[in-house]
Amino acid sequence: MRPALRVLAAHRQPLIKFVGKRSWPSTQATPHAHPAAPPEFQKRVVSEFWLAPERFWRPRGRELEESEIEAVLSGGASLK
Repeated sequence: MRPALRVLAAHRQPLIKFVGKRSWPSTQATPHAHPAAPPEFQKRVVSEFWLAPERFWRPRGRELEESEIEAVLSGGASLK
């Protein structure tokens, strides 16, 4: 190795710096609304999505028909 390369290699610092040991909290965080949520939703913190107002969990697309649900649950395409 050339002397100049040895000097450069000795002073090389990695670009990634690690902060240190990670510690996990011993208790769960309390649920809270997203800061960008509408004001009426920020007041009502829910633990399950179906407790939220219907406009937040109702699909925007069309509703699935019973035959489509059966096709998905049956394992896929039929061989007719």
